[in-house]
Amino acid sequence: MLILLYAMLSKREIKFIRSLQLKKNRDKERLFIVEGSKNLLELISSDCSIEKLAVTEKFFHKHGAKLNKLSIEPIITSQQNIESAGSFKSNDAGLALVNMFEENPDTSISGFVIALDEVKDPGNLGTIIRTADWFGINTIWCSEDCVDFYNPKVINSTMGSFARVKVFSVDLKDQLSQYKNPVFGALLKGKNLGEVDFGSDGVILMGNESQGIQEELQKFITHPVYIPKVGEAESLNVAIATGIICSHLRN
Repeated sequence: MLILLYAMLSKREIKFIRSLQLKKNRDKERLFIVEGSKNLLELISSDCSIEKLAVTEKFFHKHGAKLNKLSIEPIITSQQNIESAGSFKSNDAGLALVNMFEENPDTSISGFVIALDEVKDPGNLGTIIRTADWFGINTIWCSEDCVDFYNPKVINSTMGSFARVKVFSVDLKDQLSQYKNPVFGALLKGKNLGEVDFGSDGVILMGNESQGIQEELQKFITHPVYIPKVGEAESLNVAIATGIICSHLRN
């Protein structure tokens, strides 16, 4: 029987949680923040390691059966208390501190992998993670100069997919040099996307929002592909382009 623990996050706890907005503090503590109803529901249904969980009474009464299965007891507190610690202006659900995942990327992995070169925008990375989850791709390699996966804006924009898609920060040059299957690179010149046979394995390599794939990585591309242009737009958002390519590889 789960016992309701009504409590307030202390000033010290609030200060600590706020400090995790910064990458250096997340890396030091090996913790990241999850906020909001959708992300929390995905979190508590996953095998992620939760360090601390604070929820509103409203959220507890609505989802108590799921919370009852956790190995930790959630703190029941006010919406105002939760909002004072997190980044949401309005949060009537709760927030959690979660232990970072282990990082051991495997170059012999089967199936498809998305590799991202210098993707800087948190919303783009979060959307790509969500897109990968939609199309059943569970591994993403991020270059070391991509936006941090644990950035709260990234986690928030995944809408819970962070709990299912494994995201690794890697030296992409080293990672791709060891990879033995096809590497499909999104370039301005290549084979028309609609004519590409993706097979069942490969890396989908996507580049920076403004610069594309850097030259030193282009040499690893075995299958350059492009999305045919019909209208007059100068370029496609990297997250949208990733979604278009994922749709084709699953067809």
